[in-house]
Amino acid sequence: MRTAARAQILLVDDEEDLVWALRYGLRDEGYDVLVAENGVKALRLARNHHPDLLVLDIIMPRLNGLEVCRRIRRDPELASIPILFLSKRIAVDARVTGLDEGGDDYLTKPFDLDELRARVRALLRRTDSERAGGTKSEAPPTLKVKGIVLNLNARRVLVSGKEIQLTPTEFEILHYLMRHPSEIFSSKQLMYQVLGYPKSPRDSSTVRWHISNLREKIEPDPQNPVHLRTVPRQGYILE
Repeated sequence: MRTAARAQILLVDDEEDLVWALRYGLRDEGYDVLVAENGVKALRLARNHHPDLLVLDIIMPRLNGLEVCRRIRRDPELASIPILFLSKRIAVDARVTGLDEGGDDYLTKPFDLDELRARVRALLRRTDSERAGGTKSEAPPTLKVKGIVLNLNARRVLVSGKEIQLTPTEFEILHYLMRHPSEIFSSKQLMYQVLGYPKSPRDSSTVRWHISNLREKIEPDPQNPVHLRTVPRQGYILE
């Protein structure tokens, strides 16, 4: 098992100058960095090395980042790897598409290297805690709330007896809300309490999209949620 300090990151981008800067910036943080310039090579490296995190550009030759993400999420051995999307596209639909396909976070180019490092640290902290068994001491191995069953040891979720597939971030958000049923949490609270980001002003729309995707998977009718509700001007509650 790799330690958090020596976590391995697969960086996938076809912009040579950006890859050079990010590779050395991440190595300075103590990470091992693998590099792929296209999606086909990225999948091969992911299957051979099982990295701790993918930093994945959306627009790439041969196989774009969205298709790489789809294939990663369909592979049981790779599905739990967190994915941070990068893209020059600033349209909201690009970000939504990335998160809908199974991405855990999103950065729009150009971005600050310190911001990337903060996102990487937050994503790796979550996976490192899972591997070290940190969550097991904080909650029972199995949680049940209103027809939803979450098994921490197996990382499985059942809704009305049917298993559903969640991304790592969706799983962590649902896990946190199930540990605190009937409590209200704002998007910003979930940003730093669950996703591990600093308590500083930032765009919390990522949380909203993850909540929307969760509803698509756990609600009988996502437009009229009965499990994961919005409390106007306050936040989200799992009842």
